[in-house]
Amino acid sequence: MNLEHPPHTARMLGLVYSACCYLVFLCTCVYLIGFVGEMGVPKHINDGPPGEWPTAVLIDAALIMLFGAQHTVMARRGFKQWLAGFIPAPVERSTYVLLSSLVLGLMFWLWQPITASVWEVEAAWADALLMGLFWLGWGIALLATFLINHFELFGLKQAIDRWRKPTSQPPVFTTPLFYKLVRHPLYLGFLIAFWATPHMTAGHLLFAVGMTVYIFIGARFEEKDLVTLFGERYRRYQQEVAMIIPGSKPPKKPKN
Repeated sequence: MNLEHPPHTARMLGLVYSACCYLVFLCTCVYLIGFVGEMGVPKHINDGPPGEWPTAVLIDAALIMLFGAQHTVMARRGFKQWLAGFIPAPVERSTYVLLSSLVLGLMFWLWQPITASVWEVEAAWADALLMGLFWLGWGIALLATFLINHFELFGLKQAIDRWRKPTSQPPVFTTPLFYKLVRHPLYLGFLIAFWATPHMTAGHLLFAVGMTVYIFIGARFEEKDLVTLFGERYRRYQQEVAMIIPGSKPPKKPKN
């Protein structure tokens, strides 16, 4: 069997699999918006029967750590090489996206509300401002994916390329729009969306803090892979542009 050009049926099955994974991701992403924003979903971050808060904290923290561990470990080059021994490389990203979506779904299902209020704005203008920031964050995150390659980021392009059998192209380093301000605008969008709320409960605060910690830890691991991939060019980018927070000072270049 020609491993570079597998049979048409195998390539078609891979494309269908990746398309299904992408659809699961879309549904999960929409649910995440409703879950954090407390709108339009069967269960949101402050919904459900309240229990003992120590138990709720342990369960919720464990769910956040599970998501962080899955998201970080599966994104590493070593794990990808190991996984390539079991599944075709073009559907590896789709499998990562699928499992990430399933872990998020588990979080939605098992999340324990902690409804003690941390802050709650009453002024209509402040409520509108925070909700505007909430939607701005999701807008930044979505646009950031399209500024690079949305469908490659979520695994669909790889399966389409395999089906079409094009010549593989090396990754290209670009810094369009938001990427000139921060190295990870996708993460910036998430941070804005997670923290911008007119009513911050203890449970929402736990979610926001936990995901913020994960984002900064995950970004550090991702940066190592990007340096390996793009070398000195990415090192220069690190020195010129802030990682996540616009205007924050990039790390100083170590002296020889």
